[in-house]
Amino acid sequence: MRILPCLGISITALMFQGCALLSQDEALWKSAVNRQSAQLGFRNWIVVAEASFPAFSRTGVHQVPANVEIPEALDYVLQAIDQTQHVKPNIYITRELRSMSNDSAPGIDELRERLETSLHGLENTSLEQDSLMTLLTDANRSFDVLIIRTTSALPYGSVFIELQPGYWDAEAEQQLRERMESERLKKIMPGQH
Repeated sequence: MRILPCLGISITALMFQGCALLSQDEALWKSAVNRQSAQLGFRNWIVVAEASFPAFSRTGVHQVPANVEIPEALDYVLQAIDQTQHVKPNIYITRELRSMSNDSAPGIDELRERLETSLHGLENTSLEQDSLMTLLTDANRSFDVLIIRTTSALPYGSVFIELQPGYWDAEAEQQLRERMESERLKKIMPGQH
């Protein structure tokens, strides 16, 4: 065992402390994801963000640093959401990410492949990042947002997740609205329906 004279500690102890710090960082963001995914509901958002994602100053935005890349954080977030029964993810990938070339952003092809794996076959929608930022800003006026800032340093790599009810879908909502409209029409125009 080698001792670092200036610090008075062994390299082994220093390495162990470094691992402990990494574990604390990992535990911190994962704990935030677990807590927030259990609390967040319909119309709340989770963003698994690249390193340069802007910081929000509004209340209701919870920002957590994660010392991992986007695909690893996304995989964990989607697993946490899957453990809840009250919400399901509506996933948005930036249109820019799908259109960029590896020539202009080295590593982007690998990021796209890793994201595809992390999505586990879940459907996703492609929108321009400006549109997604507008949706996020609008949502934050009334609803909470969790931003997990990762170490990924590639442009337009952020993944936006809008939470939807886990026990209700768009088709069921449409059927309900049609039934309500039919009932309303029967009341105002009896005998014509």
